[in-house]
Amino acid sequence: MHPITRRSFAVTLAGACAARGQTSEDLAALSLAEASARIRTRSVTPTQLTEACLTRIETYNPKLNAFITVMRQQALAQARELEAEQRSGKLRSPLHGIPIALKDNIDTAGVRTTAASAVFDDRVPDADAEVTRRLKAAGAIVIGKTNLHEFAMGGTNATSYYGPVRNPWALDRNPGGSSGGSAAAVAASLCFGALGTDTGGSIRIPAAYCGVVGLKPTYGLVSIRGIIPLTFSLDHCGPIVRTVEDAALMLNALTGYDKLDVASVEHAKEDYAASMKQPISGLRLGIPRAPFFDLLDTDVTKAVDAAIGVLSKMTRGAKDVTLPSVRDISLAGESNAYHEEFFTRTPERYQIPTRLSLQRNLNRKASDYVRARWKLELLRRSIDDAFADFDLVVLPTRRRIPRRIDAALKRERSEKPLNPELENTGQFNVYGLPAISVPCGFTAGGLPIGLMIAGPRFSEGRVLALANAYERATEWHKRKPPLASDTPVPILATTDEDSA
Repeated sequence: MHPITRRSFAVTLAGACAARGQTSEDLAALSLAEASARIRTRSVTPTQLTEACLTRIETYNPKLNAFITVMRQQALAQARELEAEQRSGKLRSPLHGIPIALKDNIDTAGVRTTAASAVFDDRVPDADAEVTRRLKAAGAIVIGKTNLHEFAMGGTNATSYYGPVRNPWALDRNPGGSSGGSAAAVAASLCFGALGTDTGGSIRIPAAYCGVVGLKPTYGLVSIRGIIPLTFSLDHCGPIVRTVEDAALMLNALTGYDKLDVASVEHAKEDYAASMKQPISGLRLGIPRAPFFDLLDTDVTKAVDAAIGVLSKMTRGAKDVTLPSVRDISLAGESNAYHEEFFTRTPERYQIPTRLSLQRNLNRKASDYVRARWKLELLRRSIDDAFADFDLVVLPTRRRIPRRIDAALKRERSEKPLNPELENTGQFNVYGLPAISVPCGFTAGGLPIGLMIAGPRFSEGRVLALANAYERATEWHKRKPPLASDTPVPILATTDEDSA
């Protein structure tokens, strides 16, 4: 048997697609659910989908810097195996044969997992993270590992040992973080879905900035074992995709109790793709004005107000509400606990902003941390009570538009303590509640705006249902970034060499 080369695969793909009137770009632009339907009807193969994504990665990753590692050979080998199963009539799940990317703080056996840091530049795990294992078992093809803000310690993805990720909608802007590579890859159709992690908004922020969908599940619903931690008590893992239905399909594969993960909780298995279709006409919406609507960018105000107007007509209406404060709950000491050994041994291998952040946390008292943990536990036990008079809350994902990468780098490298960013996402990590970001408009300059929907613990079905209804009633999710093979890449005034 002759070895199969990249060229022969491309020729095979081109021929197969031409026979059906499809190009590789047509295939890559499908939603995950659409690609899954074609796998099911055998009108496309896992190899064709994988080659379509690899072709786009080859063209556009040099512009976006979304991937740290592209797993070409492994992905094609997986595709061949899954294609054989497809021919025999065996499909593992709706994810069968679908190329998915993983944020590079999620372990992959035999493939390096770096957390975008020189500290772990040569780190190769022995075992898959539990979420990696679940995706593979469901038939997903792992196509590569995406770039992130170093150790997930920031919301811009400007700070990375492998260089900044660029926003597909404007290459001089940051894509949000810390899962910026995952969101940029999904928005640019380099994969059909991706995993991100979320400690203070790191799934929802880049989803909002890149015009895609990002879901943070209830704390403990999705295993975080085998994921490099940021703040263990706040860390979540979830999907970044192009549609709400895609998020539901991925969540189905990701959930399940993991007894080896101390954060994992037992919860009855649900079909989120089915519960996403539940009626929403009886839902009561809460609008938490303060502080989540303070100092909004004008374009964000217009887009979110319009979205609330749409949702109010589809439900029982909306009213202003308040949510409990999380001001006194600081768990930053958990990051130091993980990094203590590495930081003591080789502090110079951290990027400057990460190093400064860790240094600022060195003098935190253990007693302060213990008190914060007590408050966290009590808040999570009682947070559902806040939803007594309404079912879900609706608010802006981010209050401002993304900074230019140069400005983000300059800000992050300052040795002065930074004023807190105006952010709406982190509070829901403290609560441990499910929250999704969906596209709800664009700025005058053409940058996406995100709408966040959140609910009580384990209300993923309702959250997805409202998000799906909004998505179906609007057209925002159908817009694509103005990215072409000849799109010029702006030169950064502050280069990654400056951070070495």
